[in-house]
Amino acid sequence: MKIILSSNNPSKIRQIKAVFSSSPIQVLSLADAGISGEAIEDGNTLEANALKKAYFARGGLSEPEWVMSDDSGIFITALDGEPGVHSAYWGGAGKATEQITEYCLERMRTQTDRSAIFRTVVAAISPDGTEHFFKGEVRGKLLESPRCKPQPKMPYSPLFVPDGENLCWAEMTIEHENRISHRGKAFRLAREFLEKAAG
Repeated sequence: MKIILSSNNPSKIRQIKAVFSSSPIQVLSLADAGISGEAIEDGNTLEANALKKAYFARGGLSEPEWVMSDDSGIFITALDGEPGVHSAYWGGAGKATEQITEYCLERMRTQTDRSAIFRTVVAAISPDGTEHFFKGEVRGKLLESPRCKPQPKMPYSPLFVPDGENLCWAEMTIEHENRISHRGKAFRLAREFLEKAAG
């Protein structure tokens, strides 16, 4: 069984393929599947955006196959849950990863409460059009300055340290991050479901 992952984000693709590395399910990125472009993420919830991206992949196929996508966001306590669903484009569309990192630091400059929650929603659509959702979250805190360079297209990765950990996301191996992360949790649930569906 194969499934199309609706993403062009290199960091995300590496993480998700690693979750499925020992699975009989083959994960193909949009590029792997020969699908160009990407979905417009203008939904009001993580669920809505994950579904939009999954349907984008489905629309690029000549015949229906399993497709999946995720949308993730960081919800910062001191900022009333910002940026949430807007995490990928916080501070304005077209900003580079490092610019979003700097914008986050500026918004948090006077805040003493550094706590935040990362949430992921995975949407999977079967060939017959049935929709399935899987969720994961992790709590942690934001550092006052980056410890290293961010992962590609992951602006919060040099700032977020999960509760009970000493390393930020960008300092972790993929295996370590997947074991504890919001995305790892959600995609492990998706993998478990898909393996059962594959029979």
